Amino acid sequence: MDTATSPDRGELTYRDAVPADVPGLVALIESAYRGESSRTGWTTEADILDGRRTDTEGVTAVITAPGSRLLVAERDGTLVACCQLEHRGDAAYFGMFAVRPGLQGAGLGRTVIAEAERRAALSWGVREMHMTVITVREELIAWYERRGYRRTGTLSPFPYGDERFGIPQRDDLAFELLVKRLG
Repeated sequence: MDTATSPDRGELTYRDAVPADVPGLVALIESAYRGESSRTGWTTEADILDGRRTDTEGVTAVITAPGSRLLVAERDGTLVACCQLEHRGDAAYFGMFAVRPGLQGAGLGRTVIAEAERRAALSWGVREMHMTVITVREELIAWYERRGYRRTGTLSPFPYGDERFGIPQRDDLAFELLVKRLG
C-alpha cells in the first residue's frame, strides 16, 4: 500500500484491488458512468448509453487476469477512484477509470491517472499508455489531451448488440485509441 497527497484534501492510499473489493468497485464504476447518480459528475455516459457499464464478472476478470490490475484509490478508508492497468508489451492499457461523481472536477482524477502512469512505467517498464474512448465524448477526450494523450485516428467499432458494454442510445458510436508517451 502506498500513499500520496491529494490536491484537494486528505491523503490518498493506493493499492491493488482484491476480490472482496468487487461489489464496491462495481458500484463506483456504475455511479460514475450510468444512471442519475452519474449526472452529479461530468463523466456520465447516461445520454449515450443505458444499461450497465460493468458487472461483477467483468471487474473480477480485471483483478484476476495475468498482467492486469485494478488500482484502487482510497481516502480515509473510503473508495474514491479506480482504474484498470493491463500490460501489453511495450505499452500499458488504461481503462475502467472511475472517480466518485461528487469528487469529480477537483483534481482527483488527474492525481490518479498520474499515479497509474507512474506505476505502469515502474512495474512493467512500458513506454506508452494506451486507452480507448468513445469518439462522441469530446469533453473527456479534451481532458485526456490536457494530460498529454494524443488522438491517433485509429478507430474500433462499438460492440452494438453486446449489452455488456451498455445499450446505445445513438448509432454513431466508435472507440478511438489515445496514446501517451511515458517517461
